Amino acid sequence: MPIDEKFVENLEVVGKTSHSDGENKHFIWGKGRTDGEAFSNDDVKAAYEARGEEQVPLGIHGTTVAVDWDSCVAAGSCMSVCPVQTFQWYRTEKDIPAAECLDATFDGTGLTEQDERLDYTDKSMPIREHDCTQCMACQEACPTHAILIEPSYQEYHEKADGSYVKMESGSVNPHAHD
Repeated sequence: MPIDEKFVENLEVVGKTSHSDGENKHFIWGKGRTDGEAFSNDDVKAAYEARGEEQVPLGIHGTTVAVDWDSCVAAGSCMSVCPVQTFQWYRTEKDIPAAECLDATFDGTGLTEQDERLDYTDKSMPIREHDCTQCMACQEACPTHAILIEPSYQEYHEKADGSYVKMESGSVNPHAHD
């Protein structure tokens, strides 16, 4: 099931994942769902079982670079095509259950190559969402359509962050590049 193109209108922010630079972060939208491809993928289910972890709904991570973690099957296609390393395998930095990423801080030191995941419980984290060039390669490469690149959602990111400033007509938004 492709990522909901209107997730910023249909879901609420439930948390965030911060970058240790103290400046950047990405928001987590919704409580998640159990009908995503990750819940029916045999590799993913077997990896959770091997770890002894319960597979739980995880929501959408990121706003302008959004990854539906309930549909992400750790294929890594997004990483193989991204020219600016927007994504990392979150478990290669912190080997914790995915649900514990909610409100966690990451350094951005996780591995960024397609086959470097620890196992199929790993997820593609848009840790450098702020560096995305909107080339759309990851969105096109994702086999489960779990990624949505939407630059116009920057306003939703800023509103969730509390940094949104409504500009007068003809003005330039000072946060446009945050």
